[in-house]
Amino acid sequence: MSLTRKAYRAAILHSIADPAEVGIEASYEYFEDGLLVVDNGQISALGHASELLPTLPADIDITHYQDALITPGFIDTHIHLPQTGMVGAYGEQLLDWLNTYTFPCESQFADKAHADEVADIFIKELLRNGTTTALVFGSVHPQSVNSFFEAAEQLDLRMIAGKVMMDRNAPDYLTDTAESSYVESKALIERWHGKGRLHYAVTPRFAPTSTPEQLTLAGQLLTEYPDLYMQTHISENLKEIEWVKELFPERKGYLDVYDHYQLLGERSVFAHGVHLCDDECARLAETGSAISFCPTSNFFLGSGLFNLPMAEKHKLNVGIGTDVGGGTSFSLLQTLNEAYKVMQLQGARLSPFKSLYLATLGGARALRLEDRIGNLQPGTDADFLVLDYNATPLLGYRLQQANNIAETLFVLMTLGDDRTVLQTYAAGNLVHQR
Repeated sequence: MSLTRKAYRAAILHSIADPAEVGIEASYEYFEDGLLVVDNGQISALGHASELLPTLPADIDITHYQDALITPGFIDTHIHLPQTGMVGAYGEQLLDWLNTYTFPCESQFADKAHADEVADIFIKELLRNGTTTALVFGSVHPQSVNSFFEAAEQLDLRMIAGKVMMDRNAPDYLTDTAESSYVESKALIERWHGKGRLHYAVTPRFAPTSTPEQLTLAGQLLTEYPDLYMQTHISENLKEIEWVKELFPERKGYLDVYDHYQLLGERSVFAHGVHLCDDECARLAETGSAISFCPTSNFFLGSGLFNLPMAEKHKLNVGIGTDVGGGTSFSLLQTLNEAYKVMQLQGARLSPFKSLYLATLGGARALRLEDRIGNLQPGTDADFLVLDYNATPLLGYRLQQANNIAETLFVLMTLGDDRTVLQTYAAGNLVHQR
């Protein structure tokens, strides 16, 4: 832990509200020549360099970036650790893709050495892409989560993860039981939840791969540990929705399955939600649940277009997710590039400030962590990025033509990728340097 006071000078931008609720102009703060002051891993001051510099001691260490933008660290609200080795697998829609690629890849996590190796690669990729917090699916094996948390703890990262619960409709080599998933999840919760900046998420893969008994025990864990997270998938693919209706004919619909087993709540995040109806959005909002919008994966697996305006109408918390390996990039900049296109195809607009919100403060709100991450307010964790305006020749040339921060931000999200991230800081420590 760095115990010194440091300052960082550059253009600085962060979200302070949802543009859908307050309008674009009131949704962000931008300092063309800004200063961010960090004390003991937390932000202690933010403002115009001209105003803050005279208040600081003469010997303070100031890093001055030219042609760069400081933003909060990105927050990925849906991603799969065990699918790192199969990202970009060809040619299937969701259910066939799971059987052909995903399950065989996840089976390798029975081996702790393999889990350790992938956790290291996975965290390096997150940080290289500027992602400082992620909501992570492990595999069915507890060691997948142990390996991930061990690696995250060493870097003092704010991360959330859980062991997949899956006791049917998957290969025998990859299923647990209702009871073993409960016992193993509980052991992981006792070991990791609330340790440093780590949190645990109860993780039933999705309704078709859990029996009613397993879903009941998932709900029981949430009752026993009230500040746990819950993550699963919902309404991603039309065939999947039909399958849920066949498996749970007594329930009103897909969301009602989770509702019945008491899995909705303020720390529950449902990935995709491409085919939700108005009533389901209203119920999610009423319970304080959130959706992870995964545009890259929804395109890649042919799942459909997420209706963000409908979610906004219901004031439903929405974060953005890469959904690696259904998604094809760890980069949230690239994921926002795809999100813009999803909206275009529906005749709607996605402003760059709404995109910034989704990748930072919106994700933090979905995770109920906006008092800690997702913005650069004094008192929050010093999780931030330095984005390089000259990361590639084309980006540098294009940004010379940009007339304002809105255009600059949009170009970064359209042309930017991991190369754009010059440095990533977590809790004030430099955890990635390009």
